[in-house]
Amino acid sequence: MDIFGILSMIGGLALFLYGMEAMGAGLSKLSGGRMERLLDKLTSKRIMAVLLGAGVTAVIQSSSATTVMVVGFVNSGIMKLNQAVGIIMGANIGTTITSWLLSLTGIQGSSFILKMLKPSSFSPILAMVGIMFTKDEKKKDIGGIFLGFAILMYGMEAMSGAVAPLADNEKFTGILTMFSNPILGLLAGTILTAVIQSSSASV
Repeated sequence: MDIFGILSMIGGLALFLYGMEAMGAGLSKLSGGRMERLLDKLTSKRIMAVLLGAGVTAVIQSSSATTVMVVGFVNSGIMKLNQAVGIIMGANIGTTITSWLLSLTGIQGSSFILKMLKPSSFSPILAMVGIMFTKDEKKKDIGGIFLGFAILMYGMEAMSGAVAPLADNEKFTGILTMFSNPILGLLAGTILTAVIQSSSASV
């Protein structure tokens, strides 16, 4: 990775963090206690939280996006950390279920509907909706949530794009395959997924 890749990664991280902050601020202003009560009901049991995470991930086709939204909820005080853990576990389960369903039914990942369900496709639409909403004082907080989500998704895409060449780098992947200890392998997989922002790509 050259200096421009590093700059892109830093820029993506900055947008990601700003988007999370903006989305969290909008959520905390808009919720007024209603969202907390709804999430309390949906995540009252750990299994319910896992199913919610799996369901959301199956719809939006991104466990990273689900995790980011949940972190935003925790950051804004709408959700507690113990509620978030179940949803994040469900998000990763949802990723594997989606992959199996696509392989079993023979649906091609290049179809228009599947492409539109990806966060990188619908986030520009959310950004435009957010800009329109910010002009209306009553809908300003909703617009902030949409804009924040769009910005953080763009930031995540920028980070992923900057480090994507590492996945094909033999020296980098060679480091990950040298571990015979399962614990070290677990750590290597965690680091790889954190770097390239895709558990599917790691697998």
